[in-house]
Amino acid sequence: MLRVLAVDDEKPLLEELLYLLRSDPRVLSAEGASDATEALRRITRALETGPDGPDGIDVVFLDIHMAGLTGLDIARLLAGFAQPPLIVFVTAHEGFAVQAFDLKAVDYVLKPVRPERLAEAVRRACAQLGRAAAQPPEPAEPAGPIVPVQRRPAPEVTVADRTADQIAVELGGVTRFVAIADIAYVEAQGDYARLHTDEGSHLVRIPLSTLEERWAARGFVRIHRRHLVALGRIDELRLDAGTTSVRVGSAELQVSRRHARQLRDLLMRQATG
Repeated sequence: MLRVLAVDDEKPLLEELLYLLRSDPRVLSAEGASDATEALRRITRALETGPDGPDGIDVVFLDIHMAGLTGLDIARLLAGFAQPPLIVFVTAHEGFAVQAFDLKAVDYVLKPVRPERLAEAVRRACAQLGRAAAQPPEPAEPAGPIVPVQRRPAPEVTVADRTADQIAVELGGVTRFVAIADIAYVEAQGDYARLHTDEGSHLVRIPLSTLEERWAARGFVRIHRRHLVALGRIDELRLDAGTTSVRVGSAELQVSRRHARQLRDLLMRQATG
């Protein structure tokens, strides 16, 4: 069972997060800290007493934007210890996912926090610690009132296919369906992928390799370890001093050497077909 510290400088959000964590049978204890200073004090005490001590912390659920030190700053400090607690970032901002996973975060949960998404983060923490991951409880009437939370806009956190022609993303608690035909290219961002359309972009939690396999028949080709491109959306192929790049709308994307020949062949076949 997990001993958890939740850190958020917005009290209503912290209380809601603690409520959800304490409702999970895999969580032995869940305490809160309302700023980075208090969080570091508790974590330092836990590290001093050791993982089996009375103040031990297994996982820190950590907001990113806070006054003073940010959650990323705290994670960098903890990375210097031999046995730091695991980190799960809980934030309304999608743009730090790559940095978070570079810091070996177990998960990256976007606000507003959904119970099933938080339960998945708990499962991942249990798995990494090698502990039994009990299933979360069946939905039931809450034992006490849930603290009302003022919701902030948040980007998508889930991905699923509605039909073969669409992909579902979640934005601020609302599911939106994006036509695959509208996607110009996909960019890898850690365990996430960013879908680029003419109107904007959408972050989804699915590996680029999975989308490459799933959308190959739809004309998406891998041009780089970080990019998957819709063949029909390529406007220009550029060769310059031994390097290859493509222009997709206003974006210029590098093509790796291992993919350059295949891409040229596909474009030639498309032009003559």
